Amino acid sequence: MFIEDIIISRVRVKILNLFLKNPGQIYHVREIVRRTGEEINAVRRELSHMEKINMMIKEPRANRVYYSFRKDYPLYYDLLILMSKSYDLGGDMLKNRNKIGKIKYAMFSGRFIRHMPHDSDKVDLLIVGQVNQMELNTLLHAEEQKRGHEINYTIMTEEEFLFRKRRRDPFIVDILNSGRVMLIGDEEEMLKTT
Repeated sequence: MFIEDIIISRVRVKILNLFLKNPGQIYHVREIVRRTGEEINAVRRELSHMEKINMMIKEPRANRVYYSFRKDYPLYYDLLILMSKSYDLGGDMLKNRNKIGKIKYAMFSGRFIRHMPHDSDKVDLLIVGQVNQMELNTLLHAEEQKRGHEINYTIMTEEEFLFRKRRRDPFIVDILNSGRVMLIGDEEEMLKTT
């Protein structure tokens, strides 16, 4: 199940993806058309609807109209999570889950899905389970090319994860206490103390 299953407008999904991948950016209508590959009238119709429901801010400048996504929109973070699970690395991991291996948990950091500046000291992706490293590397490399920086990830077996969690290993505690988005697995189960 992906966001296209919930939001039936293909154009709206493409517009959401553009704005949520590039937080804080403003775009002229024709640039949105070019980046989404959709017809101008369809883009204008969606932008108009999104503005009416207070999802977008419309800003006239000279003889052009620019749009930006409202970060105070009540479903902003929810849409960000949906997009992170439908596109790019998240979508690719879910589509290729069986090829990647037997994954118990996979989670992104909140910083990663918000497209915040890269921090080489923080983990972007934690995977717990048995992983086919070659398959995962293919997906990671593609995402690194899109983002223009390395993705910090950690893979652990379930036994190692449980051991380190019981020992309150500072590395694991830091990951689990940070903002996160579960891609695979039950968050409550992952966090419970045993």
